Amino acid sequence: MRTTTSTEAKARLNALLAEVAETGEPITITSHGKPVAVLSPAVPIPRRFGQMAGRLTIPADFDTPLDDADLARWEGGE
Repeated sequence: MRTTTSTEAKARLNALLAEVAETGEPITITSHGKPVAVLSPAVPIPRRFGQMAGRLTIPADFDTPLDDADLARWEGGE
């Protein structure tokens, strides 16, 4: 892992950000020779579908046609 001083990091922050984004390799930032922070690539958070993610299940037969009795009830007839 590459290291850089806090002074250099302050002066070249945009270049360091671009380097991390391009290479995916973290950079350790030091102060007086001691590691104080690690600049690493962001990990995208996976997008969840709606508010019921993980709690809503859709059955495998969801899109099968209704039988005649259910279809008649759906259309208002009994």
